[in-house]
Amino acid sequence: MKVVPGYCTVTMAACIAGLTGHRLPVVNPDASVRTLLFPPIIILELQMSAPNDHAVSSRVSLDELTQLLETIFIRHGTSHEVARALAYNCANAERDGAHSHGVFRIPGYVSTLDSGWVDGQAVPKVEDVASGFVSVDAGNGFAQPALAAARPLLVEKARSAGIAILAIRNSHHFAALWPDVEPFADEGLVALSVVNSMTCVVPHGADRPLFGTNPIAFAAPRADGAPIVFDLATSAIAHGDVQIAARKGEKLPAGMGVDSLGQPTCDPKAILEGGALLPFGGHKGSALSMMVELLAAALTGGNFSFEFDWKNHPGAKTPWTGQLLIVIDPSKTSGQSFAERSQELVRQMHGVGLKRLPGDRRHLQRAKSLAEGIVLDEQTLAQLRELAGE
Repeated sequence: MKVVPGYCTVTMAACIAGLTGHRLPVVNPDASVRTLLFPPIIILELQMSAPNDHAVSSRVSLDELTQLLETIFIRHGTSHEVARALAYNCANAERDGAHSHGVFRIPGYVSTLDSGWVDGQAVPKVEDVASGFVSVDAGNGFAQPALAAARPLLVEKARSAGIAILAIRNSHHFAALWPDVEPFADEGLVALSVVNSMTCVVPHGADRPLFGTNPIAFAAPRADGAPIVFDLATSAIAHGDVQIAARKGEKLPAGMGVDSLGQPTCDPKAILEGGALLPFGGHKGSALSMMVELLAAALTGGNFSFEFDWKNHPGAKTPWTGQLLIVIDPSKTSGQSFAERSQELVRQMHGVGLKRLPGDRRHLQRAKSLAEGIVLDEQTLAQLRELAGE
């Protein structure tokens, strides 16, 4: 099998198997050409994505969208508490223009709930482990309700000790990560979170996928503006963005992924139909992805990205892994306030020519959505209402 210089040779679409519930394919190591042993993938979420400029659109308020999504979740088996947490995350992502993690995700949530892979009624069990450590068993439920259940104790410990850790295990995270950390910054705290996903990224120098997209999110307050927030995958591109590009017929930049034969490709469909993603920055992104596996899985007691098997749950799409949050109270430091120091850094960044900070685009879109409504094309809105039983 030919190895392309500078790239990893990939033999399977483990990432796609993860998103669709297919089992990982078996590869014959002696074969000169390794073939995929599962059929082409149909990505249901592609029916709901970024607004189409040529489609007839409607505008809905954040409250209207949140209520509609809550109804969908409850109708498909979640408790009211779980529905509230998931709807908040999805609606806020859509409000901020993060389309790959907004209503685009709803069919995946629904098929996962219908498959029995995740417990939509799970009640998280919060454990007070130590002075600066909180642990939560999500009970094979979603991570956001687990975070909500542990949040008061986590904040109390962070303000008391100056720093606190929340370790979530036995959980499913299928959403944007920044909504988990930004609210802490709104309260004057610094927050960092990592979550691992399912096998779909080839470690630098390897020839098969092992890591997930494994995002990292960070939020910090500043004195004269919205918090500094970023949420980035350690893969070269988020998987949802690959799906959206495929639906729109757009090409990807070079270095995002490989096809089923390990050849570099800019075709998102080739990545989805037998290929895999690459880490960003080569060995650097690969090392960060390894760190996320260690923090989100090994430290919390959750599954590594390669440890769960959902072949008996057709339609399952949510990774069953873990999540770690670190929350810091910067008021414990001495000297000038942290928020003022953050603002000074921002001022200096603008001074050297930086036009846009991480998160600025989201905040601009947020303001527009709150003032004018959230834009959804009529087809997407009709699909959501159908899922809600309306």
